[in-house]
Amino acid sequence: MPSPAAADRLFALFADLRGRTVVVVGGGAVAARKVEALRGTGARIVVGAPALDPALAQLAADGGLEHVEGRFDPRWLDEAWLAIAATDDAAINRAVAEAGEARRVWVNVVDDAELARVHLPARVERGPLQIAISSGGGAPMLARLVRERLETQFDESFGALATLLSRHRERVRARWPDLARRRRALERLLAGPLQGLLRRHRHIEAERAFDLALKPDGDAAAARGHVALVGAGPGDAGLLTLRALRLLGEADVILHDSLVSAEVLQLARRDATRISVGKRAGDHATPQEQTNALLVELASAGRRVVRLKGGDPFVFGRGGEELEVLRAAGIDYEVVPGITAAAACAAYAGIPLTHRDHAQSVRLVTAHAKDSLDTLDWPALAQERQTLAFYMGVARLDVVQAQLIAHGRSPGTPFALVENGSRPEQRVVNGTLTDLSHLARLHAVQSPALLIVGEVAALATTLHWFGAAPLGDAVPLAHAA
Repeated sequence: MPSPAAADRLFALFADLRGRTVVVVGGGAVAARKVEALRGTGARIVVGAPALDPALAQLAADGGLEHVEGRFDPRWLDEAWLAIAATDDAAINRAVAEAGEARRVWVNVVDDAELARVHLPARVERGPLQIAISSGGGAPMLARLVRERLETQFDESFGALATLLSRHRERVRARWPDLARRRRALERLLAGPLQGLLRRHRHIEAERAFDLALKPDGDAAAARGHVALVGAGPGDAGLLTLRALRLLGEADVILHDSLVSAEVLQLARRDATRISVGKRAGDHATPQEQTNALLVELASAGRRVVRLKGGDPFVFGRGGEELEVLRAAGIDYEVVPGITAAAACAAYAGIPLTHRDHAQSVRLVTAHAKDSLDTLDWPALAQERQTLAFYMGVARLDVVQAQLIAHGRSPGTPFALVENGSRPEQRVVNGTLTDLSHLARLHAVQSPALLIVGEVAALATTLHWFGAAPLGDAVPLAHAA
């Protein structure tokens, strides 16, 4: 066979093996992987080898395959439609290939593109939906890399969607007999809420949405928009969930906070409209009411909207308020959690939020405004053996320091201020509670920054692993200059 570089391209197809004999030559781990790929196809699987590894032996005992014991005999392929040579003996593999050629049986030879007449691709399987990737046998690691990337883009809802569409194929053809109209209708249907409902395991509602789309006036309903509240995490794009990444790739419009990093936004669909609705302390650029109205307006116009929030939508992100507005407007929505600042900043600073010797509980607290500070239960917050994580508190550190000490927290309690946690410019300032506001001013700590108070904060000095070592009483270089 010519080398893959010189050969014409391979012809891709999917084979119906139901009731047909497939012979696998070899009884080791490689053969076991090939047998596993064949299971579920309905093929009659015959494995020929002197002995079987434990997994194959168990399958044979359970009736999942037939074992022909002994060294390869060309007659094994007399009834085969497909054969796979999966031994570590090059001579045997060549004999299988030659026997297949003589009998016009397609033969795959594992890791030998020259001998193979058929290649088994890397696959992404989602129910009846399969995506096959081949490099022509010349670069299997590349095919594997492509498969791994596709795995992140196609979740299990694609399998459920393929099953639903297959089940109702004749109804779809009857509803839109004209091929061009059918394609346009299906494009509208697939852009609607159907897949989102399947993704959230709301199968009855998905069936209803499908039935509605097939009605004469169903086009408008199928075009109804959708809002996803997505947590963008603290800034490091590598901390996004797979679901968040998929939604960013599907979005028509992205409404994002000012705390969402440029690295995260770069992962979004290139032609998606990006709208900043950011808020920072002292700079309420976009009122919440305006953001709410915009979400309803865009979704009502049939857009797929991602409301992208720094951290987690439900931790001081006003996500609940936005869902209440969407619910009242009858807009379909979903929520994708993100890594909240307390978890991310602590981890990137080397601070365990809980520790058997130091802290048995964690409290997440907002110090955004004077009113919120006045309503806090300071005696409870001042108790020992707990970790406090203050969000949005840079402007009120003096109040936090004073209240904790006044209500009984030791002035020697360690703290850590994590500025721009998880980002390349991350800084960590360590000290004790009595010096909190002084050290924050000395090092010019700016928002976004998270304050961690508790004995565990001292561990940042020894467990830090990301970015520069924590700062303390030393004057930063910018000030020293």
